[in-house]
Amino acid sequence: MTVVARTLVAVPARSASETWRAIIDLVAPAGTDARKELESISGIASSLITREAMKSAPIVMHGSGPQLRIYCIYGEDAITADDANENKLAFNPTKEDWAMSLPCPEDEMEWVQNALLQKTERITARDQEDKFEPDKDETKSSAGAKVAVNKEAFFRS
Repeated sequence: MTVVARTLVAVPARSASETWRAIIDLVAPAGTDARKELESISGIASSLITREAMKSAPIVMHGSGPQLRIYCIYGEDAITADDANENKLAFNPTKEDWAMSLPCPEDEMEWVQNALLQKTERITARDQEDKFEPDKDETKSSAGAKVAVNKEAFFRS
């Protein structure tokens, strides 16, 4: 599985709601149903951003293209933004069927899950302390992967 990661600047450089807006801008084009769905949970997501849930556990998206993991940086790291990577994606993760998993503190899990269920079925919450273990294939760098090229097909005119 191919994985793409982004790290966005959060509190205090941006408010939690501004951070969520930046995440929406990253993953959902204007005027789409996906954008409306993500905007509908702005309060819930902003609460999780405020609790720094995305500091050690990513938001995980599955859909069109590679798996997307979105982290946030906080405090002085957010101010300096040295480790930020807010580059646009080369794909639209909400183009086709998609799902999103938000990390959540255990003590807020019940209300967050209930609130999300009232708004969407695509976006769920998981315990931020559950270590997100990548598949074996995800730990390999695509730069070191062997690629077979069909030379005959490549050089056809």
